[in-house]
Amino acid sequence: MNNTPRVLNRILIGFLGLGLLAIGILLMLLATVPAVGTWWHEWAGGLLNSWLELFARTQFPGRQESWLWLAICLVLAAMIGAMVAWVAQQGKGRTSLIAAEEDPGGVPGTVGIGGGVAEQALRAALADRPDLAGVTVATYKIRGETALKIRVDPRQGVAPHTLAAEVSSLVEALDAVIGKRTPVLIHLGSGARSRFGRAERVR
Repeated sequence: MNNTPRVLNRILIGFLGLGLLAIGILLMLLATVPAVGTWWHEWAGGLLNSWLELFARTQFPGRQESWLWLAICLVLAAMIGAMVAWVAQQGKGRTSLIAAEEDPGGVPGTVGIGGGVAEQALRAALADRPDLAGVTVATYKIRGETALKIRVDPRQGVAPHTLAAEVSSLVEALDAVIGKRTPVLIHLGSGARSRFGRAERVR
């Protein structure tokens, strides 16, 4: 519903999972298979010697420090910047206006209706229902068009189609009040909160 890069997130999580899986398998083999431990010591020792030789060949003229440390710092800074940019892309798309139109009376300016109006109205209409464990309403801007995301957590035994129809009727009433038809995503959730809420369950 928002502009979160879900495909990229799944790819990154997949690579991270594969990397952690490989590390776990390697650690298990090192702890249980002596031949793997011997191979690791030989391979790690050779790799360490190669790195030491590389740092020795890349020293600044007349100094003992290697310029590779500067290159490593630049790479780490770039990675940190990329991570900050990636985090900033998560959850984008929220907007504060559900409708904005030019004044029909010819007065320069725009008349806007805040997304909080729709969010509070729908939450208030659904808040006291004993067959719901929770309601969340949010306003998003998707491809230049404002839309609502309504998440309701029905309690165990509630008919999903009936609940969806009732929420849809509330949305139609809201459209009539606002004077604009708004795209809506209705998400019927489930979880521990729905199963173990304090209010009476509807069956």
